[in-house]
Amino acid sequence: MDLKQYEQAKFSLAEIIRSAQAIDSKDQELLSASRNLSMRLADDRFNLMLVGRFSRGKSTLINAILGASHLPTGILPLTSVITTVRYGSRTQAAINFNDRQLRQEVPLARLAEYVTQQSNPGNVKNVAYAEIELPVELLRRGVFFVDSPGLGSAIVENTQTTERFFPEADAFVLITSFDSPLSREENLALHRIRQTDKVLYVIVNKQDTVNEDERKQVLSFVQSQLEEFSFQRPPRIFSISARQALEGKQSEKPDLVASSGILPFEDELLRFLTEERAEAFLSNMYERVEDFLLQRRNLEREAEKQSMYESLLERLRGLREPRSGSLAATEYVEDKTSMRLILELDRRSGCQLCGEVLDAVFHFLSKYQYDLTINRDTQREHARRGGFCSLHTWQYENISSPYGVCTSYPELAHQMASELQRVATGADGNGWTKEKMMGLGSSQETCRVCQVRIDAEKRAIDRAVAKLQEADASPKSNLPACCLPHLRMIVGVLGKGRAAELLLKAHAQFFERIAEDAQRYALRHDALRRYLTSEEERRASQLMLLMLAGHRSLCAPWNVQSLS
Repeated sequence: MDLKQYEQAKFSLAEIIRSAQAIDSKDQELLSASRNLSMRLADDRFNLMLVGRFSRGKSTLINAILGASHLPTGILPLTSVITTVRYGSRTQAAINFNDRQLRQEVPLARLAEYVTQQSNPGNVKNVAYAEIELPVELLRRGVFFVDSPGLGSAIVENTQTTERFFPEADAFVLITSFDSPLSREENLALHRIRQTDKVLYVIVNKQDTVNEDERKQVLSFVQSQLEEFSFQRPPRIFSISARQALEGKQSEKPDLVASSGILPFEDELLRFLTEERAEAFLSNMYERVEDFLLQRRNLEREAEKQSMYESLLERLRGLREPRSGSLAATEYVEDKTSMRLILELDRRSGCQLCGEVLDAVFHFLSKYQYDLTINRDTQREHARRGGFCSLHTWQYENISSPYGVCTSYPELAHQMASELQRVATGADGNGWTKEKMMGLGSSQETCRVCQVRIDAEKRAIDRAVAKLQEADASPKSNLPACCLPHLRMIVGVLGKGRAAELLLKAHAQFFERIAEDAQRYALRHDALRRYLTSEEERRASQLMLLMLAGHRSLCAPWNVQSLS
């Protein structure tokens, strides 16, 4: 199982809970029980707590795992406030206070004003904890890095703050270093961690500061010290240079990343997340949901509703059966793949081509509506064409004024009156026909704005095709995001080949991602946890429709004939 499969299993459980709740929407006990289950699913988060003396490199290690210098180093070791690193739609910090319900969002650069001893001595600002939000894929799956204040600093509150968070941690990473391994404070922390019976990893950082013999001696010493604690699950030890790992990822030097020693730790962390932790959580949730459904079925007196609960139990068993037995973790490649297939979204429409066409239509209408107001020849031409099509008539109305319409459209209205009179009386000698009625007004062939839209669309497709052909030679290039109608057009022009393959794979990943955002939003909505939703999750409903159907201002109006 990978992290994606884990989330899909949660979403499937959420659907069963939602279906059970709908069996009787007036039953308050049913509503309460199902909502409690939804809350448990929505609140699922994994707190990976980093512990160690100040200046051990905790912030650098988090930056190295995330692949960029997100956390400011040299600041967090001075804090007496717990700082979590979680997923967010944009990079920012959020400060949570002990005496307020609402959190305060601040730029990451201002974090020091709230968490450092210099700017917030003795925590006079009453900060409960700080959150750093980053648009990093690993964090999107519910992983929270918890960066604790450094142990053993001159600030006594630092150690106390760190130890108070121990019960909230799901696993620990103790970071020591080759220059002074396992200090007194770190040994005390190990005693506390042993009492929690949580998974522990030990990082010996700064391996680039010692030679091979020194490294072996220090690692042997750390191993012997850890054995004295008699952990039920002996912690694994990793020799790492967080500084080299971060430098290698930022400069795209895989050899430097490999020599830093961080890859085995990342692999082990991912294995734990996708196997031990995921299996334990899902097993617990399966049992909870099954008990809930059985209890509701046994309490239910109506045979029809009993049958509904039995059907949901069958669905639940169907979800659980494929998971029986030992499961090997599948390779998690989403991050690596998405780095090479990045889609550029238009801010308004999602689809870049829709965005370009919208701009062209708006610029044309802005000028043309003014010409319609003052130019008699433009009014006559507009009337001769039958005006705009239905879609563009209302787009024109959005940017025009009542005065503009009243000076621009009488010519068209007079002409329409004459044509209707001629059709009604059969002035042309052929009498009234359905075809003549259907020919009144404008169509895509006669509407000026439709022609502008079509021409702009052709230009946008040509530019997109040229950009994709460049990306064929450089797969790391950003690709244009396209709605499904425009995606069909572009792939049709490209034909078979690597450029079309890259574009289709990128959009496959995108649609998979937005579907997950939508499912996550629905789950948190059910659980009354909408405050936990990210910007992407809140926008998922609109963006899904935009990318599946294209922007509403560019979609052709329905065919009236189809309604007859």
